[in-house]
Amino acid sequence: MNPRIDIEQLSRELEQLSLFSDAPSPAVTRVLWTEQDMKARAWLKSLALEAGFLYREDALGNTFIRLVGSQPDLPAVGTGSHNDAIPFSGMYDGTVGVLGGLEALRAIKRSGLSHARSLEVLMFTAEEPTRFGLGCLGSRVMSGAIELEKVRALKDANGVDLETARKAVGYTAPLESVRLPKDYYAAFVELHIEQAPLLEQQGLQIGVVNAIAAPASFFVHLTGEGGHAGARLMLGRRDALLAAAEIALSVEAAALQSGAMDTVGTTGILEIHPAAINSIPSQAKLGIDIRDTDGLRRDQAVQHVLETIKTVCQRRQIEYRIEMMNADPPAQSDPKILEAIRQAVQDLNFSSLEMVSRAYHDSLFMARISPMAMIFIPCRGGVSHRPDEYATPEDMARGVEVLARTMLNLANL
Repeated sequence: MNPRIDIEQLSRELEQLSLFSDAPSPAVTRVLWTEQDMKARAWLKSLALEAGFLYREDALGNTFIRLVGSQPDLPAVGTGSHNDAIPFSGMYDGTVGVLGGLEALRAIKRSGLSHARSLEVLMFTAEEPTRFGLGCLGSRVMSGAIELEKVRALKDANGVDLETARKAVGYTAPLESVRLPKDYYAAFVELHIEQAPLLEQQGLQIGVVNAIAAPASFFVHLTGEGGHAGARLMLGRRDALLAAAEIALSVEAAALQSGAMDTVGTTGILEIHPAAINSIPSQAKLGIDIRDTDGLRRDQAVQHVLETIKTVCQRRQIEYRIEMMNADPPAQSDPKILEAIRQAVQDLNFSSLEMVSRAYHDSLFMARISPMAMIFIPCRGGVSHRPDEYATPEDMARGVEVLARTMLNLANL
C-alpha cells in the first residue's frame, strides 16, 4: 500500500499558516519570536499532537515532530524546513517543507507501512535573517557551525540580544543543548519550492538537488565627508555614496567575470546618511552577498570585491570598514539519498531534473552532521519572497509523494 497524500488538507493548512502574519493577505510577514510566530508554533504543535506524533522543542525553538519506528534506537530519517517569513513575502517558501513533511508522516502512518527508523519533521528556527541578521540560525547552532558566544552577542534592530529574546518567549534551556550529535540522523531530506524558473520552463515536475551553493555575506561601512550640495565644489568631494556605487558595480562584475553561471553577487542593502537631497552623503553602508556551488570560485569573487573596495576608497579618500558575517562552504548531496529520490521519482513516473540550489537552505548546515539532499518542486514564474509566490496543489502533492517514498526507503536501509 502506497502512502496517500491528502493534498486538500495540506492546502488548507498552508492557507491557515499564512494567516499568522503581521502583513495583510496575501502577503506574509512572520518574524522570529514575534506574537504571530509564537501563535504559528502553537498551531503547528496542535497539528502534530492531533496526528499522534511526538513533539519537542529545543532551546532555540527548533521543533521536532516524530513518528516512531520499529527500531527507535536507530538514527532517524529527517525532513523539514522553516516557517518564518521575511516581510511581505509569500506562503510557500519553507512552509511546504514543514507542512509537506508533516503530511508525508501522516500519509505513512495511514498506510500502515513499516519502517525500522523513526521519521521526523524538523522546523528550523530563523532560516531567514530578518530579526538577527544571520540566516539559518537554528541549523547553524544545531550543527555546530557557529560559536555560541557569537550567537549570544546577536542583537536585533531594537538592540534586544538573542538571549533576552529567546528567554522572553519561554526558551530558557542552555544554548549548549541545541547541538545535535552526528549520529542523530541517518539521512536528512528537505522538500522546497525551487525559487527559480527552471522546472517550470522545462515542463518538469521534480528537481533532484545534488548541491547547495553557499553565501559569503558582509557589510561595508564607508565614511566620507558631508556638506551642502550646492556650496561644495565637485573637485575634492569625499562622497560616500559614489564610492558605494562603484563597489556595488564591482559585485556584479565579479560574478559575471567568474566564468560560471553558478556565481551570483548581490548588493541587497545600501543605506546612506544623512539621506537628504541637498546634502552630500557622508556615510554609506552596503550589504553584499556572493555565492557559488564552488567555494574557491566564490572566494575569488569576494577577493575581487575586497580589492575594489580598497582601490576605490583610496582614490576617493573614503575610510572603510568591512564586517564579515559568514562565508559558509557549499554542500554536496549524499549519493545514497539522491538514489533514493531518483528511485521514488521513477516509481511514481514523474519527470525530473538534476540541479543545484543557488538559494541556500538549512540543509546546507545539516550536511555537516548528516547525509543530506533536497527535493524541489516548481513555483510559478520562479517567483519567491513575494506575495504572489505560488505552487500548485498538484506539484505539492507530487513533491510530498516523492518525499514520503524517499523517507520510507531510507528508513529501512
